[in-house]
Amino acid sequence: MFAYLKGLVDYKDPTLVVLDVNGIGYQINIPLSTYEVLPPKNEFVKLLIYYHVREDAQSLFGFATKEEKDLFSMLINISGIGPKMALTILSGATPVQFKNRIISGDVKALTLIPGIGLKTAKRIIVELREKFVGVDEKLPEEITGGVVSKTIDEALKALLALGYRRDESLKAVRKAYKELGDKASIEKFIKVALSKM
Repeated sequence: MFAYLKGLVDYKDPTLVVLDVNGIGYQINIPLSTYEVLPPKNEFVKLLIYYHVREDAQSLFGFATKEEKDLFSMLINISGIGPKMALTILSGATPVQFKNRIISGDVKALTLIPGIGLKTAKRIIVELREKFVGVDEKLPEEITGGVVSKTIDEALKALLALGYRRDESLKAVRKAYKELGDKASIEKFIKVALSKM
């Protein structure tokens, strides 16, 4: 329903901002990272909006960047994580820091966030790790001896685009590399990698 709101800052604190949009005040919940970049009162700001509807409440959540909003959306889709908890998580680390903790499986760092226990931390890591390991990330050095050719990189991207999980794609690429090296054509490399799935 709402993609963004642009208006004057009427009130702000570390968890909330009220935007005056053409004479209507919108109360918007925000993470600390968004609060830190808000302009002073009576200045314009544009916030990306997530509109959350429950049987007993309707709430607006605002974000300074698309990365914050996307991360918020991912978090609230995890069982046991509601919008307030997602904001708490976003307030405890930058999106980059949070993603690095997920990729490295840093359960301890997640349990330091108020309200997140061991089970929830593990669930967050399991559900988000695959999404955060980017397609553009370099292949582990043990596959290629530290050299990543365009052929190998493209083959991995192709397998991921076909819907294969990253771990099984890496195994297939590793096997294809052992068989072909990195001198084969991209078509041949993908074909052999697919045969190893």
